[in-house]
Amino acid sequence: MSDTSLRLAETARYNTLTGPNGLRAGWRLLIFYAIFAPLFYAASRIVDALTQKLHTTEGTPLAGTVLMGVFFGALLLASGIMARIERRTIADYGLPWRRAFCGQFWLGAAFSFASLTVLLLAIHLAGAFSFGSLALHGADMWKYGVFWTVPLFLSAVLEDFFYRGYLLFTLTTGIGFWPAAVVTSLWMGGMHHLNPGGHGLGPVAAFLYCMATCMGIRRTGDLWMALGIHAVWSWGEIFFYGVVSSGFPGQGHLFNSSFHGPAWLTGGVWAGGERTQYRAARGLGDLILSGASRSKIPQPCRSPGSPPLARILASGRTAYQRHLG
Repeated sequence: MSDTSLRLAETARYNTLTGPNGLRAGWRLLIFYAIFAPLFYAASRIVDALTQKLHTTEGTPLAGTVLMGVFFGALLLASGIMARIERRTIADYGLPWRRAFCGQFWLGAAFSFASLTVLLLAIHLAGAFSFGSLALHGADMWKYGVFWTVPLFLSAVLEDFFYRGYLLFTLTTGIGFWPAAVVTSLWMGGMHHLNPGGHGLGPVAAFLYCMATCMGIRRTGDLWMALGIHAVWSWGEIFFYGVVSSGFPGQGHLFNSSFHGPAWLTGGVWAGGERTQYRAARGLGDLILSGASRSKIPQPCRSPGSPPLARILASGRTAYQRHLG
């Protein structure tokens, strides 16, 4: 039998439930969110209980750790359940633990902090930003620097893995990588539009940042470089420079900084406190580092003529880890 006949016979077995990668992406996403929704509700109740028990207040490292840690746990659990159902691992969804805090993570972290510093310095030279005086001294500088690391990393991995973890992977197997990247980026931008003050260019900047992060995944095969950029940018904002982020000033920040210029220069406030320039600059940094990466571009499996996903997995090659050439 010819290759064409084999492909036609294989295609004939597909229907509204199954495709070349098994159960179609839409059905898998419905199952995922059916699992995640009650976990999200349970996580919110747990956060409320822990917040009352620990007497935490918004804007503290402990409150951020509780909030982000519990919700990330719910997201990770839902993704883990789907991984067991689909006979995959969390690594297949862009978060391989063996590459945690790898060289690309620290490259992204260093570039991110340098980019934030240059951006704030430029606004300072334009007369619209003041670094202010030191707010912490002695051991408190090191204590809060370490304490803020945990919740801000959890915040970065929660947001990035929510939009560009299981969701991006599953959509990729159904409609291809770039359409999936556009869909997830539009969703992220739309969610920022719903935030208080999230109108104007804020959602556009969030969309562009998400697209740049998707390019990073396309180049490197996982989320770790993007996490380095995201986490350290937030750490630089909230702890090091003391910039208001998401509407809340962090308690225990190094500098007493302030903005005092026109909105067109400072970016104004959107999405509860984050500035458009921040997202744009962070996305630009992600884009530059993605382009500089030497990794080959992954090619997702989704065409009717492609081998079944089970055979790809059996050979140790996943949708994020297959490369051209």
